[in-house]
Amino acid sequence: MAEVLVYVDHVDGAVRKPTLELLTLARRVGDPVAVALGNGAADTVATLAEHGAVKVLTHEASEYAEYLVVPKVDALQAAHAQVSPAAVLVPSSAEGKEIAARLALRIGSGIITDAVDLEAGDEGPVATQSVFAASYTTKSRVTKGTPVITVKPNSAAVEAAPAAGAVEALSVTFSAQATGTKITGRTPRESTGRPELTEAAIVVSGGRGVNGAENFAIIEALADQLGAAVGASRAAVDAGWYPHTNQVGQTGKSVSPQLYIASGISGAIQHRAGMQTSKTIVAINKDPEAPIFDLVDYGVVGDLFDVVPQLTEEIKTRKG
Repeated sequence: MAEVLVYVDHVDGAVRKPTLELLTLARRVGDPVAVALGNGAADTVATLAEHGAVKVLTHEASEYAEYLVVPKVDALQAAHAQVSPAAVLVPSSAEGKEIAARLALRIGSGIITDAVDLEAGDEGPVATQSVFAASYTTKSRVTKGTPVITVKPNSAAVEAAPAAGAVEALSVTFSAQATGTKITGRTPRESTGRPELTEAAIVVSGGRGVNGAENFAIIEALADQLGAAVGASRAAVDAGWYPHTNQVGQTGKSVSPQLYIASGISGAIQHRAGMQTSKTIVAINKDPEAPIFDLVDYGVVGDLFDVVPQLTEEIKTRKG
């Protein structure tokens, strides 16, 4: 069976959930070969093997932490030359898409970004995308070279599938461009204890109807009861009520959780573009004509200041 390269997104050996989802998708089209780079690469092996990696290519070097993107592209190019895979899968983060684009250019291949599903085809992997602000669903495949595909988080369920996980050292020669952009400092993001927005299974978002930064406490309380991430519409972010890092939409982050709860959000196309691929969508809005209701699976016409606290309390009661 053909091998499929999977780029491993990890933090000091802790593998992030989107990578485990990629391993699930990779098994549909071939044998997953994981590529783990940087500090802690060796510590990823057990987790990767548990989730289906038949082989793990590792390479540790300071360049991965000291310089932006290019060293990782050099490593993936080396892995591509070593394995000759049927496809290369990369998590669809901002960094992941840049890595994928640079790799595709180097190896003379086509690229598909923000796939939400993947299946085997007679002429290579077929990717499903949600396009034009999620107005259409398309299926496409790369017709030139090795397909390079980035996949959105929450596109597949994580499935355990124990495999050999044989470890091989990857030989990497860094290019002259690898040290072109040096990282001069890092500031750890303050932890809220909530899941990462783009990776969360549940997202609770607030919009203009929240009517103030202090009122986002209502949204946060519901999110905390559900173990969810907190999102915000552009209107709420532009008003300074919530950080831009939590903005969901065309100019913010795209999310695809199992459950998306929109509170006080009208449903402008800009916002819909960032959350329309969510599996189940619930909206709470006092305007029965709000465009968001054209999109939802469940809609509640009511004042969020009445509905959300009652919902939070009901969840708390059921959990207790």
